[in-house]
Amino acid sequence: MDYLKKIDEATRFLKDNFINSADILIILGSGLGKLVEKFDIKKKIAYKDIPHFPVSTVPEHKGNLLFTQLGEKNIVFMQGRFHLYEGYDAKDVVFPVRVMQKLGVKFLFVSNAAGGVGEHLSVGDIMLIEDHINLTGANPLIGKNYDELGERFPDMSNAYDKNLRKRIGEIAKEKKIILKKGVYLWLKGPSLETNAEYKMVKILGGDVVGMSTVPEVIAAVHGGMKVAGFSIVTNKFDEKGMEENRSSFKDVVSVANSAGEKLSGLLYEVIKKLDIEE
Repeated sequence: MDYLKKIDEATRFLKDNFINSADILIILGSGLGKLVEKFDIKKKIAYKDIPHFPVSTVPEHKGNLLFTQLGEKNIVFMQGRFHLYEGYDAKDVVFPVRVMQKLGVKFLFVSNAAGGVGEHLSVGDIMLIEDHINLTGANPLIGKNYDELGERFPDMSNAYDKNLRKRIGEIAKEKKIILKKGVYLWLKGPSLETNAEYKMVKILGGDVVGMSTVPEVIAAVHGGMKVAGFSIVTNKFDEKGMEENRSSFKDVVSVANSAGEKLSGLLYEVIKKLDIEE
């Protein structure tokens, strides 16, 4: 079936289930699971019930779409995202973003767990993403361009909206939350990086490295959304003591959940103060 028809069918299903429009999409990556506890959830729909939606295969990703409101803002949460390493292609990964675009979403907030290489970063830090590097060779815009979704060659020079980042920084300062800044580098995974790969990331200008986020951001920018992204530094590359710093996936999840309380509180305040009409 044509990609646009799939998007339309999924959108129609959500509208038939009382999700008629949305202003904000929040992809609940690592560290943001507790954010939903701050909201009164109005509607919950399993991914598996939505036509053409991918299904999360990572155990920590619950696979639900949640709808809520804050004042006059309509908010959709994604409990779980999709990755190339699960066997999906880039267009599958961003399919939910395209459906949200059709529902009118103007802002995307996304988070992830990442390995740190920047000297200014420590395990447990929250990093506001300023830019990204795509080393996967994949891109959700490869192939036919649908003018209804965006222009053929979108400008990515302000992918992580500068004004939105400034506002987030001001709110973090008010709440006395230390927010680091840096560049996110995307690799496919699912294997964690080798020592040589960590060194490569650092040489190429990445401050953190992870396996998600970039395709959704590309699709969102292509669709005219403003984007903000956060990385939680769950392990740190140190050439002097890499063996001691090795992390299992369980360690990564533990650190992400610990830092998530602060990140959830910060993002709640950002959403509360966000002017969706600007």
